Amino acid sequence: MSNAPLMPKATAVWLVENTSLTFDQIADFCKLHPLEVKGIADGEVATGIKGQDPVTSNQLTRDEIARGEQSGDYKLQLAVSKVRLPEAKKGRGARYTPLSRRQDRPNAILWLIRNHPELKDAQIMRLVGTTKTTLQGIRDRTHWNSASLAPMDPVTLGLCSQLDLDFEVARANKDRPQAPDAGQMLAPAEITTGPRAWEAEPEAPTRESVFSTPSAAPQADEKDEIDVDSVFAKLKDLKTKE
Repeated sequence: MSNAPLMPKATAVWLVENTSLTFDQIADFCKLHPLEVKGIADGEVATGIKGQDPVTSNQLTRDEIARGEQSGDYKLQLAVSKVRLPEAKKGRGARYTPLSRRQDRPNAILWLIRNHPELKDAQIMRLVGTTKTTLQGIRDRTHWNSASLAPMDPVTLGLCSQLDLDFEVARANKDRPQAPDAGQMLAPAEITTGPRAWEAEPEAPTRESVFSTPSAAPQADEKDEIDVDSVFAKLKDLKTKE
């Protein structure tokens, strides 16, 4: 509630009892409805609430009250504090886990360790809101309840959302160096579709090779040919002997 006293109803009770300000002035200063202020004056609203003096709490000055009492149209102004307090910076602490889900937190930690070993300790601590000691005990199996732990999905348990889990996994995989794949790999298309290196390409036919006459069969060796004259000479010798 902007530009309003710290305890609006208690301040309105004090102004109704100790000043002659109108209901509209008090309602405008305390950010209440005029009928609510009228109910405070009639004793129907804020019964049992002790009035809070805005002067002692440095929220209103005596001079401001006097100006309002002199003119019914005057709007009271909240006093500016002389002491300026720095705005408290809200640090990002551990994720809050409901009491009903805290007993399932070790099971969720075990599930993350087994299914996402790439996650760092800080990431697991952010997801399920655990401590370094608990995480290290579950990882080393030195936790007091290690024998009874069962891995359970933290998203199903309601400890974190699927978007937060996917974000942390993607960040861990991005920072993790990619290991070379030791399995079989397909050959590139340039090799499978191109000419093979171990096969010689057939020569293109030419005009000379198509229309040329086939070469004559090689001549037999003269030693392998039969000498007809010597055969007949031997036959004549045989006849004369007879």
